[in-house]
Amino acid sequence: MPDMDLLGWIVVGFFAGALSGFVFHNRTARGCLPNILIGVVGGILGGYLARNLLNLNSTSGFFGALAVAFIGAVIVRFFIGMTERR
Repeated sequence: MPDMDLLGWIVVGFFAGALSGFVFHNRTARGCLPNILIGVVGGILGGYLARNLLNLNSTSGFFGALAVAFIGAVIVRFFIGMTERR
């Protein structure tokens, strides 16, 4: 996969949102659309963190980008879970 731009992180974020929904199946956002939105935000966040904080200029293919987006989605779900009322 060539250099990931914003659109690339959004597309990978769709998959990352679905995967993070399986990990956090009993907390935070439920349903297809919330999982996709969290995945997209997580993909953008993960891409930003990978490029700017970790100085990773490129991820190693689709699975590397998916791992970065998944980590971003987990971070987003963590913060959503912290702000949610019980």
